[in-house]
Amino acid sequence: MHRSLAMNIPSRFLGQQMQTQVDQVLRKRVLVDPCDVFINHRSLDTKTTVAAPIYDHLRRHGFQPFLDNKTLKPGDKLFDKINSTILECKLGLALISPRYCDSYFCLHELALLMECKKKVIPLFVDIKPSQLRVINNRKWTLEDHHRFKFAIEEAKHTVGLTLNSAQGNFSGIVTSASDIIIESLIELEEEEVMMQHSYLPIS
Repeated sequence: MHRSLAMNIPSRFLGQQMQTQVDQVLRKRVLVDPCDVFINHRSLDTKTTVAAPIYDHLRRHGFQPFLDNKTLKPGDKLFDKINSTILECKLGLALISPRYCDSYFCLHELALLMECKKKVIPLFVDIKPSQLRVINNRKWTLEDHHRFKFAIEEAKHTVGLTLNSAQGNFSGIVTSASDIIIESLIELEEEEVMMQHSYLPIS
């Protein structure tokens, strides 16, 4: 656990919370389409400028990303579908922007990605990792606050990409992020093949 995570939260307690959340999601699991990468983002900040272009770029290259407004269908139960997709996805892309930490959905998705041990690639848009703070929202439970703070600390200490939208280099960051995602998916596939081979009986 990072030094900054030692916020009077015992590691055993955090671990129990994380496992409880995953167990709850597993009990409500629903059938979802295959998903290579879950795009976690704050719609108000990054949907049209970053999230949607990355989604479209990956689709053009034959991958199956998840983006809420492009993937969810009428009648889908929001939480069940999103939670189940996170369980099934191969990795997550977190587009972390100035209003990201105000959103329960953003923080819940990020926390669940971490709890499911998914690789998460952070892209910091108009914000530095050191500026990230989880607000004290009275509508959120104490467990939520613990989960969200843990997830944000993990993201802050993960190597990611940065974008200053004032410079307007959106096409460049879309290409860079997509390339890193594709490389990561190839690496994960190779690791899976190696794991499968390691369990093969020796003739």
